[in-house]
Amino acid sequence: MGFHYISKENTNAPTLSLLQAESILERHPMVQIIQMETLSKILDFDLVSFGEYKVKVYTLVVILVISLTTNVLLNLIKKALFRRYKGLHLDKGNTYALYQIIKYVVWIIAFGFMLESVGIKVTILIAGSAALLVGVGLGLQQTFNDIISGIILLSEKSIKINDILEIDGDIVEIQEIGLRTSKGLNRNDIAIIIPNSLITTNKVINWSHQNKKTRFRISVGVAYGSDVDLVIKILEESVLEHPDYHDEKLIEGRFMNFGNSSLDFEVLFFSENVFRIEKAKSDIRKIINRKFSENHIVIPFPQMDVHFKSGAIDVLPKDT
Repeated sequence: MGFHYISKENTNAPTLSLLQAESILERHPMVQIIQMETLSKILDFDLVSFGEYKVKVYTLVVILVISLTTNVLLNLIKKALFRRYKGLHLDKGNTYALYQIIKYVVWIIAFGFMLESVGIKVTILIAGSAALLVGVGLGLQQTFNDIISGIILLSEKSIKINDILEIDGDIVEIQEIGLRTSKGLNRNDIAIIIPNSLITTNKVINWSHQNKKTRFRISVGVAYGSDVDLVIKILEESVLEHPDYHDEKLIEGRFMNFGNSSLDFEVLFFSENVFRIEKAKSDIRKIINRKFSENHIVIPFPQMDVHFKSGAIDVLPKDT
């Protein structure tokens, strides 16, 4: 196909614009070959070389593609899992644990492909660095212990998201379970980073492991001579005035003991507000104190009576 040029002798000849000419050139076989050769040279350009291994532009492109593909795949898996969780009313903690396991497995596979793209054989790398890994393992023993504990927590599912745990005397709501550490929020709204080995190796109370509701108690002492039945009635009515009790039939006031300075009582009740229960117990104590004042029931101070025995006291004379 030739080009027609405008001349004074041939004014009726067809003309081509600049854009049309560039479009024709781009579709020309020779131009396409030149473009492919240029792209190939760019991809084969060595960025870094050390020994037999060379990092080319092509290698970076492959790593970028693997990383983007992995992120897209994980986002699709996450959306599918949590869509299923909402549709079938599955446990959110179990769904989160399953997603975390899948995420770590997929990233390990993707990292292996990245090493292969650089030219590093994963099997040879593992075999050649066995002695080094032993030394690193001894130095990072606690870290590996935390990682193994994280795998146990995610697979065993004994601890889940939004569980209320008592760890070292602190009440924590679990917000995230990672491979090495877990993140929780205590009752003072302070974020706490917890090593996973601390959860798996120590005694931990899971307040939300079996039921959403948990039983709590409030203890109080009244003066000797108080009406026992009236005290129990006031304790039960005080809980009923607060909105955080679970079942009216499960509220129970008890006469516990004859104390040194008081008659000891406690009231037991169930509540689903496990994490903020101290606020609820404080409110109930205020109601109890108000009702005691209205009914002239006294909360005694600790006291001790000392009795002196009267009688003659023999005084021994000093030696002279």
